[in-house]
Amino acid sequence: LQLVESGGGLVQPGGSLRLSCATSGSTLEEYATGWHRQAPGKEREAVACISSSGRSTNYADSVRGRFTMSRDTAKNVVYLQMNNLRPEDTAVYYCNAVLYWGQGTQVTVSS
Repeated sequence: LQLVESGGGLVQPGGSLRLSCATSGSTLEEYATGWHRQAPGKEREAVACISSSGRSTNYADSVRGRFTMSRDTAKNVVYLQMNNLRPEDTAVYYCNAVLYWGQGTQVTVSS
């Protein structure tokens, strides 16, 4: 299973970004997938996850109401729509499934 993130960048506070995670080697219906992030000097933390069925999503308290995780099973891609971004959202964002991780994509929120 391979995962490749994209969509990171520099955005001003209050702005939006959509991250993508392209998967290959299996199908999304076989496993739950998640987004995590790691800020400089901090431990990696879970941000959002979606169940293998796609019917259930969960979010960290810090992002609930601002971030939305979704997926396209036809394309084998999972997304993280991030709205109303804050400077504290600055981190490297990683996609994961089972024991596999992508390489990460940098998100920087700054004016």
